[in-house]
Amino acid sequence: MAQIINGKEVAQKVRSEIAAEVENMKAKGIVPGLAVVIVGEDPASKVYVRNKKLACAEVGIYSEEYALPEKTSEEELLALIDRLNEKKEIHGILVQAPLPDGFDFKKVTERISPFKDVDAFHPYNVGKIMIGDFDFLPCTPAGVMELLKHYDISVEGKKCVVLGRSNIVGKPQAMLLLKENGTVTICHSRTKDLASITANADILVVAIGRGEFVKADMVKEGAVVIDVGMNRNKEGKLVGDVAFSEVSEKAAYITPVPGGVGPMTITMLLKNTLKAASLFGND
Repeated sequence: MAQIINGKEVAQKVRSEIAAEVENMKAKGIVPGLAVVIVGEDPASKVYVRNKKLACAEVGIYSEEYALPEKTSEEELLALIDRLNEKKEIHGILVQAPLPDGFDFKKVTERISPFKDVDAFHPYNVGKIMIGDFDFLPCTPAGVMELLKHYDISVEGKKCVVLGRSNIVGKPQAMLLLKENGTVTICHSRTKDLASITANADILVVAIGRGEFVKADMVKEGAVVIDVGMNRNKEGKLVGDVAFSEVSEKAAYITPVPGGVGPMTITMLLKNTLKAASLFGND
């Protein structure tokens, strides 16, 4: 039976460290600040924004929320971003996705100052990740690396397979594993003989958004399995992209859903905000 990688526990430990660093910064006269912008009434987005606000309060980060109505124009959103780029109390800016129809997310992302881009979606920061010289990391892949580090799971020399190639998780995850000297393969919907590749992985990271897709026959005995997925099954139960009950019998380590990677995502957002304040707080 696999050892469970407890994301809640690790997130709490990291948040305690962040809170201590925030106190140190406040003693130097810098209060880290995060602005979260939401457009429209998407229920899931509203929950995420509320959770981000609570997380900021927990570690002592100053936060501002901008809830814009559905009928907000793209020009109005871009103008707000311009103002936040100039605002000295704000070190991090996050625009909650998805945006309503009619918005160009790429244009919105590129309008955020790369020095306040705590989601690490701006092409400037994506490029820095590519060359391994970054200030900010996308929150979910960074959370995965923090979990591996906490459980003393070395990446060096391991065969690492990332299932999924999104700009938010799959691609940056592959770059971070590569930076730690893993030998990385990226698989996706067009990959042939998928199971033969995943079954060879020492570390398997799954981020495809398909409930319980990865079965035991796709996993190597003793592998580390990181499940980034979050889906609802037919019974309405929250499940990951990995069939947990059968894969946990074969893996050495596995993340549960919920309670695995999820708690780390907002925690790494806090870490990015702290970093932005420490790097650019006096500008």
